[in-house]
Formats: sequence, structure tokens, C-alpha cells
Amino acid sequence: MTVRRRRAVDHGAATDADHAVDRLVRNVEHGRFERSLSGLTAASALVTGAEVYLEHYKASFGNKWMWSPVLLTPPLVAAGIAGVFSRRWAKTALPVAAGLYAADGLLGEYFHIRGVARKPGGWRLASYNVPMGPPISAPGLMAMVGGMGLLAAILRREV
Repeated sequence: MTVRRRRAVDHGAATDADHAVDRLVRNVEHGRFERSLSGLTAASALVTGAEVYLEHYKASFGNKWMWSPVLLTPPLVAAGIAGVFSRRWAKTALPVAAGLYAADGLLGEYFHIRGVARKPGGWRLASYNVPMGPPISAPGLMAMVGGMGLLAAILRREV
């Protein structure tokens, strides 16, 4: 009895938040997450691109391919932001930019694995070379961010 009274009295800001959460869950359940995932892709690409720049800067951009994630980040951020506001951008520019970003992440996996192999002792001294060499799983983050953008492009827009 008292639980019902509390719920009846507590209608207000909490109810609006409950409705927003319910709407978000309902949209996700029905595959309507395009705008939100586009925005999350843009934010994630911005953070990932900054981290990649700082790490590759520490390595003095020793390989010209180290510039590719730095150059691919701004187009993905722009396409992600535009995808929040425009369905056309979310269906055209976002999958192209996200696909390139994901492919570059996979290429980075190859380069990082090769970097560990090129260290003295290579994979025979993996216990030393893996922690001291290029981080093997780091380019996977780029691939996942690109995958988020590709997923956003195939989802439906929120209502």
C-alpha cells in the first residue's frame, strides 16, 4: 500500500527520466540506434585518434603508415557528427569513412605484429618483446570504432 502511494507522489523529474530510458531501451531493442551510434562513433574516433597521434608521435612516425590513422580520424569524426543530424550522411559518408577506419585498424594489427617480430629475438622472446614492442591490441580499437560506424549505418533512426 505504501509503495503505491510513493509512486503516485514521486511523479515528476524521475518520471521524465524513466520515459527517456524506456524510449532508449525500446529504440535499441527495435534496431533504432543510428543517431546515437553515429555520435558515439564520432566521439570514440576523436579520443582514439588523439591517443594514436600521441603514441605515434612518441615513435617519431618512423613508418609513413603511422600517419594513416591520424589522417582518417577527422573524416570519421565529421561523418559521425553529420550522421547524427542527417540520415543521408549516416547512410553514405559514415560507412565509407568507418570502413576505411576499420580497414586501417586491421592493417595496423599487421604492422604491430610485424613490429614485435622485428625486435631482437622476435617472437622467441615474446615475454620481453610483446610488452616492450608496439601494442598488439591497440589497432583493434580503431577497427572496433570503425565497426561501430558501419553498424550505425545499417541501423534505423530513432523515433
